[in-house]
Amino acid sequence: MNTPQRLHSLDNLRASMMWLGIVLHVSVAHLSGESPLPWRDNATSPVADLLFPFIHAFRMPVFFVLAGFFVALLVQRRGLGGMLVHRFKRIALPFLLFWPPLLLLSVVAMMLFVHRMADGSLGLDPALMPPPAGRPMFNTMHLWFLYLLWWLALATALLGWLGRSLPAAWRAAALQGAVRLGGSWWGPLLLSLPLVLAGAHYPHGIVAPLGSLLPPPAEWLHNGMFYAFGFCLYMARETLLPLYTRHWARYLLAGLPFFLATGALVEAGRSPAGLPHEALWVAFSYNLCAWLWSFGLIGLFLRHLPQRQPLLAYLADSAYWVYLVHMPLVIGFGALLYGGPLGALTKMLINIAMTTLVCLLSYHWAVRKRWLGRLLNGPRQAAPATPSIHSQEARA
Repeated sequence: MNTPQRLHSLDNLRASMMWLGIVLHVSVAHLSGESPLPWRDNATSPVADLLFPFIHAFRMPVFFVLAGFFVALLVQRRGLGGMLVHRFKRIALPFLLFWPPLLLLSVVAMMLFVHRMADGSLGLDPALMPPPAGRPMFNTMHLWFLYLLWWLALATALLGWLGRSLPAAWRAAALQGAVRLGGSWWGPLLLSLPLVLAGAHYPHGIVAPLGSLLPPPAEWLHNGMFYAFGFCLYMARETLLPLYTRHWARYLLAGLPFFLATGALVEAGRSPAGLPHEALWVAFSYNLCAWLWSFGLIGLFLRHLPQRQPLLAYLADSAYWVYLVHMPLVIGFGALLYGGPLGALTKMLINIAMTTLVCLLSYHWAVRKRWLGRLLNGPRQAAPATPSIHSQEARA
């Protein structure tokens, strides 16, 4: 497999996962069941109830697998120190710059939404804001991924420096173990077991990020496993990537019954009779689905989107900016749409379209060819006739 020519497909995959964040966060306001947020539109839909767990099942797992993959690429080409410098510029620095203003804008948007819910008008009244349920007051919001990823990069460097003294045979054995886990039918089963333990004390056994500046051990274990697998995936790319490319449909189909089983198990746990150890069973089926769908989506994009395409390349370039700024827009448009005569699906489509449009227009006019674009994506380079590993490294 000619890996350098295939890396644009992974960039397209990462961009798609970032855009799905808009869909995910819009759907939360229209849940008819339990909602983790204090604001909710008056129009709800079972479609939102399905979209939220569906996207959540694979989006962040894929993110962390790709993050580990590209960190391994950076380590190989730049060394551990060079990787840390690159990660600071692309991860830590944008977080430090964007977190304060985005937190402020998101809080203002939340207050507008809650005020609209209270009396039907837009306004800012802090007294209407409910206390955060189980979340720190100053949390990292949707930027928790960047925050955790920076610490994982530091941990990678530390383990790399410590691991230099290990015998080469040990490192080779560890890599071979990762290949067997990622390439066998029983691998996803074993990979899911630690995630079951991580979610043991969460509702339905599913780890949900708190956005804390001191993430609990369960978040480290859950997200760190996908990240570590992604790191090993890069080292074993000549073996595993062709496998996922050939069998992407099998992985996606294999994950479907476990996703459906998750919903059935949650409903069984809500029944009067209950379900013994419901959280453990739910966590196992949900995380098994996450592994299978992560492998399948990687293979799908490798198989069907292997080349650089102008539209997808533009969306990939803008994806980081879209990820950063979409949250206050989603909440703000939700506040404007609240109470309107439209149905839930119509409101969701309008919010998704308007948020996407504002994100892309702001990227094109204010970010793409300016210092912000260089900060987020590195120096702009002319598109090569044959995609190269160097261009992928610049935006990793």
